[in-house]
Amino acid sequence: MNGDSGIGLDLLIFAAHPDDAEIGMGGTIVKHVQAGQTVGIIDLTYAEMSSNGDVETRQREAAEASRVLGLTVRENLGLPDRRLASVPEQVDKLVSAIRRHRPRRVFAPYFIDRHPDHAACGRMAEEAVFSAKLRRYLPDEPAWTVDNLFYYFINDMHAPAIIVDITDVQERKMAALRAYRSQFEPSGLQPDWVETPLTRGYLDNVAARDRLFGQPHRLAYAEGFIAKGPVRFDLF
Repeated sequence: MNGDSGIGLDLLIFAAHPDDAEIGMGGTIVKHVQAGQTVGIIDLTYAEMSSNGDVETRQREAAEASRVLGLTVRENLGLPDRRLASVPEQVDKLVSAIRRHRPRRVFAPYFIDRHPDHAACGRMAEEAVFSAKLRRYLPDEPAWTVDNLFYYFINDMHAPAIIVDITDVQERKMAALRAYRSQFEPSGLQPDWVETPLTRGYLDNVAARDRLFGQPHRLAYAEGFIAKGPVRFDLF
């Protein structure tokens, strides 16, 4: 799925691998799409180091998940899996993506996560958001200032500063995640299939975390976020 370079997205989400954004904020994506907002995901890698599946399969799965979510755009920067780093040749690709899609808000994985690529993606996004607004940085591309940067959670449980009620769209989030059959379904059909933490009830754990985020607020399901910097709140 490719987007028009003239699109100004409401939300732009960076993910180290296809399925990261769906895990952390699939429900929030659906809610924004249902509200008529435009949402895009930029996957940094093709997840070529994953224990199960292959790049072609993962791309088909990402396309199906994108359809379920209702994305306006999904792109892949083709950066090296397990070699993500805050170096100019990589971060500048994120800068260009921000300037190309001109989002109001950017989301990225929280930089404390057991998977090093998730943590690296969060740090790279922070650098890219900062550099994207500097008119003398990569001056051939028009600078763009993002309103807010938010972090979502993938593997780990952290105390959120912001929660989003996803009760009415939880099943659609899970449908998007189930599109990634190569990652989450135990299968002897793949000749080189191996058991991983993802094939041992990982999706049940995602749903359980969403319930935990919602419980203090009497919500069935919620997703949690941490904001980078102050968030504007209008009472009226």
